[in-house]
Amino acid sequence: MKKWRCSVCGYIHEGDEPPEKCPVCGADKSLFEEIIEEAPTEQQESSNSEEKMTPVSGISKDMGLGPEPKTLFGRIYQFKVQMMLKHHAHPVSVHIPNGVLPISFALMILSTLTGITSLATAAHINMVFVVLTLPFVLFSGYIEWQKRYKGLRSSRFITKIICALIVTVTSLLLVLWWVIDPGILQTSSLARIAYLFIGLIMLAAAVIAGLIGGKLVFKD
Repeated sequence: MKKWRCSVCGYIHEGDEPPEKCPVCGADKSLFEEIIEEAPTEQQESSNSEEKMTPVSGISKDMGLGPEPKTLFGRIYQFKVQMMLKHHAHPVSVHIPNGVLPISFALMILSTLTGITSLATAAHINMVFVVLTLPFVLFSGYIEWQKRYKGLRSSRFITKIICALIVTVTSLLLVLWWVIDPGILQTSSLARIAYLFIGLIMLAAAVIAGLIGGKLVFKD
């Protein structure tokens, strides 16, 4: 049985033909390449054993980093991009808002049910923290998409981008709304229902983006 590798995300497929679409990143069939396995010679086996002892940088040569820039600013920027890719800045940074968002939403619900204003304050302090971290999360995600996944515009990546934008807009809206009306969760109007509904949309978008990101990382 033949083996095929997705040239975008590295997913390995076994079969006579590559899949119509990559089940991990959604890349088209044409972006798969066949893996040709040959029996290794003694020299290759020795070389492979040495490679296993060599630390892997995690940055492939075809990530589109391009030639070395001529300006100092360009070289500094490229170095930062290399470090972000090498140390997986996006998967690491995205765990921060994704971990805080459910806590913040849970505190909103508890404040609504109990009427305790300190819970609402804690929820919104968490939301402010999320808003402050999102610019770096979005930037690192853009770098990851462009360099590691070649800017593939499959439905999976488009969905993830839309979800990220929804989280950004809704979280910013909740913070601004709270600044204008700090007692929004203690009112019994339709505004409170709308406020919590926006929070639910934000949480759902974060979950969907996280699920897609998990697929890309674990290749399943």
